[in-house]
Amino acid sequence: MTTKDTLVPQKSTLQYLVQLPVLVAALGYFVDMYDLFLFSVVRVPSLKALGVTDDRLLPEGIFLLDMQLVGLLLGGVLWGILGDKRGRLSVLFGSILLYSLANIANGMVQNLNQYAILRFIAGVGLAGELGAGITLVAEILPKQLRSYGSILVATMGVLGAILAYFVADLFAWRMSYYVGGGLGLLLLVLRFNVFESGLFENLKTKHIERGNFLKLLTSPQSRRKYGLAIVMGIPLWFVVGILITFSPEFGRHAGLAEPIIAGKAVMLAFAGQSLGDIVSGLLSQRLKSRKKAIRVFILLSFAMMLVYLLAPVSETSQFYFICVCLGFCNGYWTLFIVLAAELFGTNLRATVATSVPNFVRGATVPLTWLFVSLKPSLGLTYGPLLIGGVIVLCSLIALHFLEETFSKDMNYVEG
Repeated sequence: MTTKDTLVPQKSTLQYLVQLPVLVAALGYFVDMYDLFLFSVVRVPSLKALGVTDDRLLPEGIFLLDMQLVGLLLGGVLWGILGDKRGRLSVLFGSILLYSLANIANGMVQNLNQYAILRFIAGVGLAGELGAGITLVAEILPKQLRSYGSILVATMGVLGAILAYFVADLFAWRMSYYVGGGLGLLLLVLRFNVFESGLFENLKTKHIERGNFLKLLTSPQSRRKYGLAIVMGIPLWFVVGILITFSPEFGRHAGLAEPIIAGKAVMLAFAGQSLGDIVSGLLSQRLKSRKKAIRVFILLSFAMMLVYLLAPVSETSQFYFICVCLGFCNGYWTLFIVLAAELFGTNLRATVATSVPNFVRGATVPLTWLFVSLKPSLGLTYGPLLIGGVIVLCSLIALHFLEETFSKDMNYVEG
């Protein structure tokens, strides 16, 4: 292991955070989030342009979202294994290349079948960047600065989601996809000057098995940690994948005269999440605890779910303000991935940090199925409320049984 991995050189916090690998990971997540939530922004106009009628916008939108999420689920496992076998940078730039090309192709679709296939391919590409980036940042930065690294990555990512709204507002939906693809390809220019994690380079010199996904399932201890980490993060994508993505439907259900614009709701929610990511990272730093900070935000998120679903709303401005607050309370996404990465050794870290968030994203598939199944009997208020209450309770229980990782040394391997 290199000196920089064992000792903290005399550098300022800013000097650590502006290292090129950290900046590339942050910018990669910027482009990642742009594409990931561009579909939420352009869902309605793109589907209408392809001839989908108003009564089919919700089911067809759910189908395309599910295709993207299945791609994320599959890609999360594949990129994670590759990240531990070939290196964090291989995944970081390979995933950026794939989703950038898929983005450009999304702007050329002519029918729903093409759209579905390309959303799946884009999902596979999108699955790799964040986990690889967070793993790289966690292994490069000293342990006392990892929270600040997560703040930088998360903030840049959320700004990407906000940019998606403004680009879609200024340009047609096809051009919005082209812009996202172009941004990703531009980012690849930086790859030649980025160095690999010293911990991974050191591990390559040893005869230790890396990236064995089956070990996460066959080892009781690893399986327990892995499963708890996934369950702990599911409320994040219940909020994003259902409450915010389908905000126009919730707005109509609330009786608002003026329709809610999905893209605006996404943009405002992620503006709130940008602030929430900063606050959760700082709170973790202040409390010297990942678990305490995440617990606070899970409880805040549930409180805002209740407001979103039950509070009487008469103005669209009130609804949008609630979206901002809901986004803020959802601002522990990157901190959650940092915790997942810290739970496992260097030989499985990328596999976990890449696959766990994508299993959480993939959980939106059964959640949307439940959402649609419960809608006839419980409606758009009590159905989502029941789903949200159950997953929040499960996430708090899972968090309770996970270890605290704030001060954990990253230089170890899983047996």
